Amino acid sequence: MFSILLADDHTIVRQGIKRIIEEVQDYVVIGEVDNGLQILSQIKKLHPDMIILDISMPKLRGIEAISEIRNIDKNIKILILTVHKNEEYVFECLSSGANGYILKEDAAKELIFAINSIKQNKIYISSTFRSEVIFDLIKRKGHLRDKSSIEILSNREREVLKLIAEGFANKRIAKLLCISVRTVERHRANIMKKLNISNVVELVKYAIKIGLVDLSRNEK
Repeated sequence: MFSILLADDHTIVRQGIKRIIEEVQDYVVIGEVDNGLQILSQIKKLHPDMIILDISMPKLRGIEAISEIRNIDKNIKILILTVHKNEEYVFECLSSGANGYILKEDAAKELIFAINSIKQNKIYISSTFRSEVIFDLIKRKGHLRDKSSIEILSNREREVLKLIAEGFANKRIAKLLCISVRTVERHRANIMKKLNISNVVELVKYAIKIGLVDLSRNEK
């Protein structure tokens, strides 16, 4: 059963969204809140798979709530449901950690499709927005994610990652950084865990992607 928490300060809107959702087998609305602060306590209590929330919420705006939700549960799916057509709102929500952005006027025909897409780890944006805008927003979001993920590594871990990507073996890295081989191995394991990467090949690809390794130097 895929559980959903609804956050909107209008009872009629919540009732309408709930009807749409519960027409689908295995989807259930397990809670409703009408202000931003209630979202946080209900997530801790109910542990929903997804939260659908409006931007314009009393006490804690939807955009601010996104980061707070992520601090509580980084795996929860977040779908923004709003009347706001401002493209910068879309970008701001996505870059804050939302998985999708749908307009209330599109909900009747797109809500379930949006939920299905986000459930499959895709980004969904209302069809009202032009396709080129969607592409640009997704591209910008991906760039932000790539750049920000390196920030979770310590300075030493970044040094180790750079040397791994440049092809140095553990013994050589240990010598260059004046640390033990065991410490290098520990750093490597921590890097992979933090970045959710399972092998060295993907680790190298990641380092290249974020510009940690200068390939042009190797081509000379």
